[in-house]
Amino acid sequence: MPGAGTRPGTTVAEPAPARLLDLSRLVSRADRLPTGIDRVELAYLRELLAETVPLFGLVRTAWGYLLLDRHGCRALLDRATGQASWGRPDLLSRLRRGLGPQRQRAESDLRRVAIARCLPSRLAPMLSRHLDRGTTYINVGHTNLTEKTLFCVKQSLEGRIVVMVHDTIPLDYPHYQRPGTVERFRAMLNRVQRYATLILCNSACTRADVTRHMASRGTVPDMLVAWLGVEDLTPDPDVRLPSGFDENRPCFITIGTIEPRKNHMFLLDLWTDMATEMRPEKMPQLLICGARGWNNADVFARLDSDPMMGLHVFEMPGLSDGQIAALLLRMNGALFPSHAEGFGLPPAEALSLGVPVICNSLDIYIEILGHNPVYASVRDSYLWRQETERLAHSQKTGQITGKKFQPPTWRTHFNTVLSSL
Repeated sequence: MPGAGTRPGTTVAEPAPARLLDLSRLVSRADRLPTGIDRVELAYLRELLAETVPLFGLVRTAWGYLLLDRHGCRALLDRATGQASWGRPDLLSRLRRGLGPQRQRAESDLRRVAIARCLPSRLAPMLSRHLDRGTTYINVGHTNLTEKTLFCVKQSLEGRIVVMVHDTIPLDYPHYQRPGTVERFRAMLNRVQRYATLILCNSACTRADVTRHMASRGTVPDMLVAWLGVEDLTPDPDVRLPSGFDENRPCFITIGTIEPRKNHMFLLDLWTDMATEMRPEKMPQLLICGARGWNNADVFARLDSDPMMGLHVFEMPGLSDGQIAALLLRMNGALFPSHAEGFGLPPAEALSLGVPVICNSLDIYIEILGHNPVYASVRDSYLWRQETERLAHSQKTGQITGKKFQPPTWRTHFNTVLSSL
């Protein structure tokens, strides 16, 4: 009991450590529409800007590192989302070979708003000079997880290192990867194991995969599962359908980079089979929405020369989220025959709009999407055709009747993650 003339002590909460969010991926991909992991990094940037905890951004550029304060992070968000335009490239960007015009402008703009910048050899002193000890480093982009960056962050800040691992697909499916990808990913995962104090996993499937790969090499860092959020997509009313598209015929859509893992060849073969037996005016149409990727020469050749192109199948790259949403609402269904996925945002987005989904029976889909899609193994092409034709002829558009799929939200994700930081 306090003595006479004394007052009880008041407990004052310690301020939360500042956060250093790595934004290198967004800048390196400034010339592309955000997809997949890019959108996760954007979501973290938005959320941490809305928090009161001090926020800084780290960007690795062609000439070294940039440090952004909250104002610089806001400027990056505005430009990455199209709310503001990138400025003119400066001399440094123009002198650097291999930088595309948009990345030249992006790096130049961020140099203009950065509170500090340095050559790679001076990263540790720059961080020590401008950030408090105990600052938490957060990297959700699978980018800039180099020995230099992680060592300097640990040495200079002595804070937590939080890394999101989205999947281990390069190690589990090496035959779908570009040359050198497997080795780089394995080395990156080794560094994450050595330096990270917390690994964020987008699913229980990913946590199991990361544990499987790390357990044989030593101690596995603490891990936290937090499903990614599925954003509400606002349809763009100005989306244009391709030349030759017949609005009176049923249509399906598949969304994703055209790379081997996404299994576009399966859909092209499925459409060929249907076209040999169905009258042209009864044939469903297929929109393939996504940029061309890698290691997929046979699929690219089909897209360039198959007689179905422009008649039953249409390639539509470079679409915004709003344009994709507008197309989804006109579809009889969305098709996802992927061999492997890290999370599977497109089918979740389709279901959240009330569009029926047929997808391969992957564990990650089952975990995130539950009983809402039609699951069909890609070993059973007959079942895929049966379900596709059922959707094509059962209704004019593919809107699900009854209760819609309730997707995971970013609010739930950040409630889980931020309470652990």
